[in-house]
Amino acid sequence: MVKRSRIVAFFLIVVLLASTMGLTTKDILGNIRLGLDLQGGFEVLYEVKPIDENEDKEVTPEMVSSTAQTLSERIDSLGVNEPSIEIEEGNRIRVQLAGIEDQATARELLATEANISFRDINDNLLLDGSDLVEGGAKQSFNPDTNAPMVTLKLKDASLFAEATRKVLEDGTRKIVIWLDYEEGDSYQEELLKPEEERGFISDPGVDEVLNTTEVMITGNFSVEEAQTLASLLNSGSLPVKLDEVYSTSVGAQFGEQALQKTIYAGIIGIGLIFIFMLAYYRFPGLIAVITLSVYLFLVLLVFDWMNAVLTLPGIAALILGVGMAVDANIITYERIKEEIKVGRSIKAAFQEGNKTSLLTIFDANITTLLAGVVLFIFGTSSVKGFATTLIVSILVSFITAIYGTRLLLGLWVNSKALNKKPVWFGVRKKDIKDIAEGYSPYDLPTRFDKFDFVKHRKTFFITSGVLIAAGLICLLVFRLNLGIDFSSGTRVQIVSNDSLTTEEVSGELDEIGMPSEDIVLAGEDNEMVVVQYKGVMTKEEIDAIKTHFTELYGSEPSVSTVSPTVGRELAKNALYATVIAAIGIIIYVAFRFEAKMGIASVIALLHDAFFIIAVFSILQLEVDITFIASVLTIIGYSINDTIVTFDRIRENMTMKKRIKTYDEIKAIVNQSIRQTLTRSINTVITVVFTVVALYFLGAEPIQNFSLALLVGLIAGTYSSLFIAAQLWMIWKGKELKQKGTLITEKQKKRISDEPQV
Repeated sequence: MVKRSRIVAFFLIVVLLASTMGLTTKDILGNIRLGLDLQGGFEVLYEVKPIDENEDKEVTPEMVSSTAQTLSERIDSLGVNEPSIEIEEGNRIRVQLAGIEDQATARELLATEANISFRDINDNLLLDGSDLVEGGAKQSFNPDTNAPMVTLKLKDASLFAEATRKVLEDGTRKIVIWLDYEEGDSYQEELLKPEEERGFISDPGVDEVLNTTEVMITGNFSVEEAQTLASLLNSGSLPVKLDEVYSTSVGAQFGEQALQKTIYAGIIGIGLIFIFMLAYYRFPGLIAVITLSVYLFLVLLVFDWMNAVLTLPGIAALILGVGMAVDANIITYERIKEEIKVGRSIKAAFQEGNKTSLLTIFDANITTLLAGVVLFIFGTSSVKGFATTLIVSILVSFITAIYGTRLLLGLWVNSKALNKKPVWFGVRKKDIKDIAEGYSPYDLPTRFDKFDFVKHRKTFFITSGVLIAAGLICLLVFRLNLGIDFSSGTRVQIVSNDSLTTEEVSGELDEIGMPSEDIVLAGEDNEMVVVQYKGVMTKEEIDAIKTHFTELYGSEPSVSTVSPTVGRELAKNALYATVIAAIGIIIYVAFRFEAKMGIASVIALLHDAFFIIAVFSILQLEVDITFIASVLTIIGYSINDTIVTFDRIRENMTMKKRIKTYDEIKAIVNQSIRQTLTRSINTVITVVFTVVALYFLGAEPIQNFSLALLVGLIAGTYSSLFIAAQLWMIWKGKELKQKGTLITEKQKKRISDEPQV
């Protein structure tokens, strides 16, 4: 008797979920903060140093904190929504301003020390910022000419009276107003320069002693320039000097294009996953489509709650997370299918399949989570965004795949509507055994039974060895094409609506006095050009190149600079991240399984990582910080696959109880690989859908990232099945032989030939 109430409950839950997602998704998407790589803006990392580096004076934490507060006050005057200012180790301050349009003004406003001084024409100090009323500067208009100006308030009228008296008495009759005057600056020399290049702000004439607390600064100001100067003075002067050690800026149009392309690629990739799950797993596949949709909604909802910043790599992680989330469904469904095949009822198979898959899913997710945490700790801003999305995706996918799938599929199973309908699970009736015959999942035939994977282990080892040797030679010959993240320098991405040529861009760069020998075309129709410089650009050079090409092509270039110091730190952190992730995996796998499995897993991971490095070396693709993110992601994916195989080996050994011969160990490994191969192939296919879509349809900055993932996925599946499992088998055989618990085939035959008493 079918319990229709459970089916009705299923549809009510689905309708409730669909209506909730439909009504709230638009608002959630509107609330999510986009990173500067998606909406334009810039990020800069300042190193805080003493104003006079010749002085033996240390920068204290209080000075860094005070500087960060001053920067915050200056940013407030720009009207930037939700700026990010973080104090980092090593007396550094990272500032992120997403969505800001006038990046040049913002950079100037942030880095200016804002030490105002009043001097005579011989550069002698008359007044400085300490004589001004705090917050007393404001932009106003000259009552005579209506030109923009800045008014200041002095603490004591007698101070200005004394200053004006001095310049009257010495006959110079001028007060020169400087911003950030430096020793060696000369008013007389500045007068020889064009007006727009002079270092002082204004040089008003003095006709009489002025006994006033209000001082007017007039000059050739625009309203915006006067407002900026007033904001600078009100925020206070910086007690330190700020050196840019890293910066990246993205044009708004570039960010918008990257967002649109990546979302489109994601829709295609996720759509292919949905079609595959429906075609292969039938009704459970439909449940997976529902839970995956809920997964996507929940990840976005959590991001909204966290007020987290969604970056371009973060969207890639979200899309890849669908491939990871579906893996839990695949593991569960394959287990349920096995239980149906041994003759269990649909309900019993559902219960047993969920039970046996739970620990496997948990182990597989926890190791990927470890890689995500390591990425978050050691990554920079965009990689942190990727890591944040990856961590949230893993946690949410575990909840939706385990509890969501069990709830929705359980309603149908417990309604008895699926009784005697194994075909709804993709199981043919002729493949189902009689449960009375006592079959276990270990005894079930697989579509890979004709393949003896263990027999060809030497072939696998030799193949990997040859490829690794070839990769090493290529790596020594070609080396890695290190991007500016590790080699330091400047990278400029110029975008046009039409096709570009290197000659055209080279000519434009020569025209502004910034030639480069490293100019590469990119994009489908050569609408993008990537220009690299070995040196680090100054703020003025960045402004010049941005202004020129924005006026020329109507799209603001993206510029990234990395100092040698930061480049070395990024390389060091990348190495630390890889080592810590590997050690963590060994410890966890050793704890959950055994040490030999942990070591075999890490050898397989190093195998996978090396193949990615070798391919990038051969193709001379740029290695940047997102490359490290892809390597660590593959470490998580690959260990996921390896753990599923080892988990089945452990389970099959438990079924066999006492292992007496090496051939029995080989048989268990062989059968375990055959049993998990379908799951491995299906999981890789689903992730490959998203990776290929991101590579061909996504934004250019994540193409290399996508290719690294694709190479790593293929290498990871290969190593999990044919390297890690085979290594463990050999080591396990030697261990049992040393303990004297392993009986060789010769010993077994001799024992059987002996007369029995």
